[in-house]
Amino acid sequence: MSEGSIVVSKVNELYKRLCKEEWNATITGLVVGLLSVLIMAWWRPWGAVGAIRNWGDWMIHGFANMVGAESGFLELYLSAPNGWLTDSGSVIGIGFIGGAFISACLGGDFAFRVPPRLELVKGMLAGILMGIGSTLSGGCNVGGMYNAIGNLAANGFTMWLGLVIGVVCGLKYIYWEMSNITWGSGGAKTFDFPQGMKTFLGFVGFAALVIGAYKYAGIDDVEGIDEMGGVLFSGEKSAEYLKSLGGLIMIAAGLGYTMQRGRWCMVQGFREPHMTGDCTLAKSVALSIFVVAIGAAVLKYGVPMRAEGIPVLAEANYVRGTFGWGSIVGGAIFGFGAMLAGGCGSGTLWRVGEGQVKLILVVPFFALANSLTTKWFKNFGADQINLEREGKLGKFVYLPDTFGYTGTLFLIGAIMVIWYLVVTWNEETNKLIVDF
Repeated sequence: MSEGSIVVSKVNELYKRLCKEEWNATITGLVVGLLSVLIMAWWRPWGAVGAIRNWGDWMIHGFANMVGAESGFLELYLSAPNGWLTDSGSVIGIGFIGGAFISACLGGDFAFRVPPRLELVKGMLAGILMGIGSTLSGGCNVGGMYNAIGNLAANGFTMWLGLVIGVVCGLKYIYWEMSNITWGSGGAKTFDFPQGMKTFLGFVGFAALVIGAYKYAGIDDVEGIDEMGGVLFSGEKSAEYLKSLGGLIMIAAGLGYTMQRGRWCMVQGFREPHMTGDCTLAKSVALSIFVVAIGAAVLKYGVPMRAEGIPVLAEANYVRGTFGWGSIVGGAIFGFGAMLAGGCGSGTLWRVGEGQVKLILVVPFFALANSLTTKWFKNFGADQINLEREGKLGKFVYLPDTFGYTGTLFLIGAIMVIWYLVVTWNEETNKLIVDF
């Protein structure tokens, strides 16, 4: 074999490993953890709800202006929300879906998959439950649990407990549904595309992300930006902030690509120990959380500052006032909804990127429910994100305030080890499996 042929074969082998094969769960968890630390160091922790809420705000804002609401609850939506291309949460969501889309296209996974009619109905209900649950818990499985624990906040553990409750209840419901509901089993269709077209779309998606990142990086001032129809951009943003969105969208795309390539869904890590006994994803999620916690401790210890005096990662970042009933009840509602949806907050978005119609349907209902319930809580003085006072959904507990940074890392590490031992013990004994 010639040297040229060897090079070609090695390139093909690398392409196959990076773009076509399903990634190992442990490697995927480590990469997700490292990218989570990277995005925190770049600007802020990532999440799914920030994007989804922003999109819901825009939907209701458009409706409120269309009907001319001048009083009542809809009046709260008359002012334009943050622009969906300038809001950091929305940009993360766009990048995340974009990365998942690229992965799905290059790997041959992209297709529009229409589920049976019952699944479509469940998707709508799931979105509503996930929207309400994520409001109560201060975030979805990412912001309310994964990045909350990773950012050394106690409320992440109480949402973890709520998620387990919700997933177990959701699993019991699914078993009941299989035995008692026969309606809506038809209507499933798949609209696939030739692999050559998928590959082309994957490279087009990658080019679009790179061009978008360069567009952000090239912004030198904000003059005139607000004149772009009032839909793309709104509010006053500094040029430095807008330039940072270029890196943000690319790191988010890396997260979406990684999670789709590894089929890495956090709710599956909670579900499988109780459904099949398999603990592969459960161990991967625990490892990933601990990686994020180490990174957050490094970034938050001493709170290093950026050149313009903004904290790299403020201690209060992702510490929610939901340590208590809010994150437990919210986590349970969200977990139940995620079981109906077939994906958690992040899992929903990467499945949107691979064309799953049920999850595409989940997003607008998730967005509307989260937007409405968040606005209601804020309007009635129960803003769980306000760090200036005790929330009505629980308490703000930053673990290093009690245990110090070293003690907090030992605590988080110990809990992750206990979780590892429990799920591996269950894999051998099946003691925690929910009966059919």
